[in-house]
Amino acid sequence: MIKYKLICKDCSQLFDSWFASSKEFEKLKKSKYLKCPTCNSLNIDKSLMAPLLVNTKKNNNVLNKQKNKEVRNEIKKYQKFIKNNFDYVGKNFAYEARSIHYNKKKKKGIYGNASLNEVKELKEEGIETEMIPWINYNEN
Repeated sequence: MIKYKLICKDCSQLFDSWFASSKEFEKLKKSKYLKCPTCNSLNIDKSLMAPLLVNTKKNNNVLNKQKNKEVRNEIKKYQKFIKNNFDYVGKNFAYEARSIHYNKKKKKGIYGNASLNEVKELKEEGIETEMIPWINYNEN
């Protein structure tokens, strides 16, 4: 068995899938059995992936947990800055971003939720948009 990280060339969705072999992947792709779980596109390809390295040293596990905690704290700092300086527009992000871009009325930045496809479309229209990881405060 082999695990590949796959990418949809249409909506940039990343997902994992297991195959019996690399030949099996090619056979399924050629037969058009591989579809994007998000947009059902057949335009699927292998993405870059790092090999899984098994670490047997317990100290590294503690270091990894510490590094993970540091990264989460940095993300929370960014979130606090964003919440204090930008307007939350929820699921209307794409609509609001277009409204600001084309009407040029509102000057304060916004944040909210958008699908990968919506973000791709906004970027194609020349609207500056970035995605950042978001941590819910009730998560451990």
